[in-house]
Amino acid sequence: MFAVIKTGGKQYRVVANDVLKIEKIAGEVGDIVEIGYVLAHGEGDAVTIGAPFVDGASVTAEVVAQGRAATVIAFKKRRRQNSKRRRGHRQYETTVRIDEILLGGAKPAKKAAAKKEKVAEAEAAPAALADVAPKAKPAKAKAPKADVVDDISLISGVGPVLKEKLTEAGYGTLASISKLKKADIAKLDEELSLGGRVEREEWVAQAKELLAGKPPRAQIDKDAAAAKESE
Repeated sequence: MFAVIKTGGKQYRVVANDVLKIEKIAGEVGDIVEIGYVLAHGEGDAVTIGAPFVDGASVTAEVVAQGRAATVIAFKKRRRQNSKRRRGHRQYETTVRIDEILLGGAKPAKKAAAKKEKVAEAEAAPAALADVAPKAKPAKAKAPKADVVDDISLISGVGPVLKEKLTEAGYGTLASISKLKKADIAKLDEELSLGGRVEREEWVAQAKELLAGKPPRAQIDKDAAAAKESE
């Protein structure tokens, strides 16, 4: 049996066990979600078409992953005006696996089973931990660490405009900048036309220093210049 569903302003023809990417819907990995907008369903030559939707029909799906689609570049240029603009966008999307096609107001079978398994695991976990886990020794008190301000504009060379572009490209945190590899840097240079600034201005090293609680390099340079003038 197949069904034609509508979600995120698009239509999909699906059958059980199909895996597809749709516009983002709420849910964590492993959750069962219900799509109630069924435009048609059928098997073989027998097809039922809704007006616009089929009453009592729905499709259940399991959330496989939450992520973002590939970057789409929008480039606009005005002739003879010395004006051009380049922007990137990554759409949020959800990968789902079609579970059941339900007709006549039927309820999903897998949802209840998943809930029972979670309740049983939650009840069994404390008892298992009490039997297996040894008594933990009290931990020594550690001095509290200073809070790290997660702001990529603290990196020398990253201003408000560049910060916005990096955030849209998925690199809006110090942690994401600190984990950049050579392939990621090359891709970022091409998408945002950075001209090698990531490596030239040592963004990765600066991000790691900021995460470790060190002051920004711009502040260090400013303090050094002030000390030199005072001499």
